[in-house]
Amino acid sequence: MKIIRRILNFGIVLVLGLASTQSLWSQASEIPSAAPVMPAGQTPEQRGRKLLDEMVEALGGDAWLHRRNMRELGHIGRFFHGTPTGIVIDFTSTRQFATADRFAALRVGFITDKSILLPGKKIDIVQIWTAGKGYEVTYKGRVELPKDQVEDFYRRQEHSVEAVVNTWLKAPGVVVVYEGTSMVERQLADKVSILSANNDGVTLYLDATTHLPLRRTFEWRNETFKDYDEDAEEYADYHTIQGLPTAVTISRYHNGDLASETFLLKVEYDVDAAPDMFNPDVLLKKKQ
Repeated sequence: MKIIRRILNFGIVLVLGLASTQSLWSQASEIPSAAPVMPAGQTPEQRGRKLLDEMVEALGGDAWLHRRNMRELGHIGRFFHGTPTGIVIDFTSTRQFATADRFAALRVGFITDKSILLPGKKIDIVQIWTAGKGYEVTYKGRVELPKDQVEDFYRRQEHSVEAVVNTWLKAPGVVVVYEGTSMVERQLADKVSILSANNDGVTLYLDATTHLPLRRTFEWRNETFKDYDEDAEEYADYHTIQGLPTAVTISRYHNGDLASETFLLKVEYDVDAAPDMFNPDVLLKKKQ
C-alpha cells in the first residue's frame, strides 16, 4: 500500500508540476521587465534618451527625420478577438508627414476587382484623413467618417513613433524612463517609456541589437466603461528602402487581442504628391 501511495503521490506532483510549468509559460509574457542596469554614470532618463537617439539613427537619422511622404501598396487582414475574420483588403496609400510648413495627412484607396466579366482592378472608395477629420469619398459623394473611428485614428497618430520623436520629446515637462529589457516575439528589447506633462504616456520596445522599434504601446481611458484600453503595434520584417529601414509587417493589438495585420508589398519615399490630393473636395470633383 505504501508503494501504491507513493506512486499516486508522485503522479499528483508530476501533474501539478506540469500544470505549474504551463501556467508559468503562459504568463511569461506578463513578467515585468528585468531590472534596468545602467551604464556607469547614466540615470534612467539619460539612458532612455540615448536609446531613443540610437533608434532615430537606426531608422535613418536626418533622412528619416526629413521624409516628406511615403507611398505604400499592400493588404490588411482583419481579426476579431485574435481570430481571422476572413476579410482581406488590398489598398494603396500616400502618407504626408508633418513639418513646420506642411500638415500631416493620409489618403487611402481600397482596391477591388472591376467586375466578374472585366479583368483588372479599380479604386471605388477613398478615405482621406486631414486636419483632425476623416472623410470617405465615392462616386456617390463625400461623407465624414464616424466619430469613434476618427478619434481612434488620431489617437494612434498622436502616439506614433514619429509623434514621440517630433512632438513628445520637444515638449516641456516630458519625462523619459529606461525600464530595462523585455522580450518581443522572442527578440530582446530595451523598454523606454515617455511620459508627458499631462500624464499621457507611450512605451517603445527597441531591438537591443539594432535599436529599431519592435513594439509601441499606450493606454487611454475608455469613457464608456471607465477603465483603460491598450493599443499596441508590433513592427517586423524590416527591409532597407531608399536607405531607410522599413517594417513591412505591422500587427495591431487591442487589449492584447490581435486586431489587424498589414503586409506592405511596395514602399516608396518622397514621391510626387500634390497637396490637393489630400483635399476631399478636389477628389469629389474628379469623381463626379
